Amino acid sequence: MASVLPSWNFAAENDFDSNGLALVDEFSDAISACIEGGFEGAIEILSIHESKSKLTLPLPEIALICVRELCGRQFRTMGMRLLILFGVASLCSCPTIAQPDNQLTGNSQTQNLRSDNKKWAAKRASWPLQLEMRVPFEPTAFPSGPRFYVMYELHLTNFGTTPLSLSSIVVLDADAGVAQPIATFEAEQLEAMLQPLGGKTLSGPKERLVIADGQSAIAFMSVAFDRSSRIPDRLLHHVSTVDSAAEGAIIATHHTELHVLGSPVEGANWLTADGPSNDQDNHHRRGVVILDGRAVDSRRYAIDWKQIRDGASFSGDPRDVRSYYSYGKTVLAVADGRVVTARDGLPDNIPGHGESFHPAVPITLETVAGNTITLDLGGSQFAYYMHLQPGSLRVKAGDRVRRGQVVARIGASGDAREPHLHFEVTTSSKLLAGEGVPYLIERYRCKGASDGPMELRIHELPLDNSVVVFGEDHGK
Repeated sequence: MASVLPSWNFAAENDFDSNGLALVDEFSDAISACIEGGFEGAIEILSIHESKSKLTLPLPEIALICVRELCGRQFRTMGMRLLILFGVASLCSCPTIAQPDNQLTGNSQTQNLRSDNKKWAAKRASWPLQLEMRVPFEPTAFPSGPRFYVMYELHLTNFGTTPLSLSSIVVLDADAGVAQPIATFEAEQLEAMLQPLGGKTLSGPKERLVIADGQSAIAFMSVAFDRSSRIPDRLLHHVSTVDSAAEGAIIATHHTELHVLGSPVEGANWLTADGPSNDQDNHHRRGVVILDGRAVDSRRYAIDWKQIRDGASFSGDPRDVRSYYSYGKTVLAVADGRVVTARDGLPDNIPGHGESFHPAVPITLETVAGNTITLDLGGSQFAYYMHLQPGSLRVKAGDRVRRGQVVARIGASGDAREPHLHFEVTTSSKLLAGEGVPYLIERYRCKGASDGPMELRIHELPLDNSVVVFGEDHGK
């Protein structure tokens, strides 16, 4: 039978002071608890507590004192006394076990024992890193330009009693025979990827690396693969702290179906504002909220479609919605499907950013999306059109629509600082309650934020700050 090694707290600070009886009682309990598991267990317990309580008496002498005290205890049964007496007698008769080097005497012997005991205690004190790792919603790899991308959130919770300071996160192929890092994120990168929970004010970016005891943080992960690379079916995470490490959170990389959709708008010069990226200031990517008791991010792959000219979204009075190139532009059904929700009647806002933004109606869960259409795409995926122009909706709940059909116009209702179309695909017909999933747009031309040449993209999803051309203008 395996020995059970309980842990005792000792009152004695010196050898056998006024608290000596309590100490003896602790040692006798240790011996009685460990005899069934073997005398080595008793020796280990005694050795550990010798170090913890700063004892200098040799172990056999301690054992004899324990025996002497036990003989006078009224609450011990005779069987227990005999069992403990037998165990202590055996312990005292084996000095070569209890005292590793019987050629040493005095202080040198004590120091050697303590050194060995500390090493043993340190080894036994080692324990798996008390860091929970989980990914609430597994990702699906999607193509954009020369790469595939896998984006997800790694939730980290410190179940230990001391803060943890993260030093790296390594992503591995979970099914590889020999572990090969796919991506390594060092401390400097983690400073921009980690978001502590609870709204604590941080004095600097390095504080993001520290997860206090009992606290949680989210690591916003984005792993890129070259088109020529094989994307592993499953990923494994190796998280290192300054003094420990752990592996866990195995996830799949092809969790949902990639729907191929038509364009939600038409024409040229559409900016994919806050589109798919892992930027720290991307309010869609960092849009985790708690709904129905779960942490969800319906906006994970959302895009705010804004039409621009010469890099600007408006010309004229910035507080007039009609000054914005996007305002009033047509919104198209991205697929054949059924309209689940069609909400109209909320007014446009006067455009403004920061403190100059004053919504026309209070922003609540009911009004945040403004005038909205939700389209059932099938396969438990739903397309959302938000911030639509009041009075522009051409469909109602229950209608069937065809791909490319005009369903509304772009407005500035709800939580819209300026006219734009917020478009996203999620796993729920309930606003904000689903998980955002990637999708593919059938055909478009695109150039990135670096202002390179227009490139034809087929069955891809444009990334953040791309400039996209749809429809008849695709060749210009």
